[in-house]
Amino acid sequence: MDALSEVLGAIRLTGAVFLEMQLRAQWSYLTAPARKIADVLMPEAGHVIPYHLVTAGTCYARLVDGEFSALDEGDLILFPHGDRHVLATASNVGARLAPTDITGDTLDRLLRRGDVAQLNAGSDGDATRIVCGYLACDRRLAEPILASLPRLLKVSFADGGTADWIRSSIRYSVAESAAQRPGSAMVLARLSEVLFAEAVRHHMDTLLPGAPGWLGALRDRYVGRALALLHGDPAHPWTVEALGRRVGLSRSGLGQRFTALIGVPPMQYLARWRTSLAAQRLRETDAPIIRVANDVGYDSEAAFNRAFKREFGLPPAAWRKSQAR
Repeated sequence: MDALSEVLGAIRLTGAVFLEMQLRAQWSYLTAPARKIADVLMPEAGHVIPYHLVTAGTCYARLVDGEFSALDEGDLILFPHGDRHVLATASNVGARLAPTDITGDTLDRLLRRGDVAQLNAGSDGDATRIVCGYLACDRRLAEPILASLPRLLKVSFADGGTADWIRSSIRYSVAESAAQRPGSAMVLARLSEVLFAEAVRHHMDTLLPGAPGWLGALRDRYVGRALALLHGDPAHPWTVEALGRRVGLSRSGLGQRFTALIGVPPMQYLARWRTSLAAQRLRETDAPIIRVANDVGYDSEAAFNRAFKREFGLPPAAWRKSQAR
């Protein structure tokens, strides 16, 4: 399996759709903080990525401290780092009118776990329809992907094929949810996850050859293969020399190329990934520490303790207790 698929599988990505907006005339909204939405709908989420899919009409979106970006039917916009943002009509872009803040009582009325709420505003003009959702993940395990994504990521899904299927499926499933059909929330969750994976792949396709960062490194002939090997079997006793042999580079050549693209040497990257996997298991299971250590590639508990404390600031046992509290 490729490294991107391995990481997407490990981060426990969970999606949901919680709001469909149908808006006419002039409007401008400041979205609620992603963490506040998650605290109601998915409090166990480690990190939340808001997204909006325009299913009809046009609008604009921007970061609170950024410039507006135009959105057409079929466009998806994500905020990988959870930033608050503004959605508005064209007439409000230049005016810089103060947007309506969707927090407090307004947000409390809209948020219902497992349901897709409806927000309708205005009666004149063409309608803009927007499906609003979020994706939750383990922030530390998702770090390789998140660090490679901009604060605002716009992707056009108006080009047919898989993109058209995703868009039409979400629109259909939102309607099913409004009709309270059983299973619609689960379907929307899975579609949201596919949406994110497709957005990441689209973003990768726009990167120039040699672009730094994890996603750029996946496209490198040698480093991409090395990442696939490390993520495919993180418990293997890898060395840079062994990786180099597998990908067709010398030890020094791979080390330099890997560090230039990823920012850290291969073995340091592997140690961070191993301890991140271990942290997930320590938090979610009651498996003995030595078993967790062996599962992620450490032969001794002492070596695992040192590596884990270097990354998390606490030994595994103490860190597990802190998470339980």
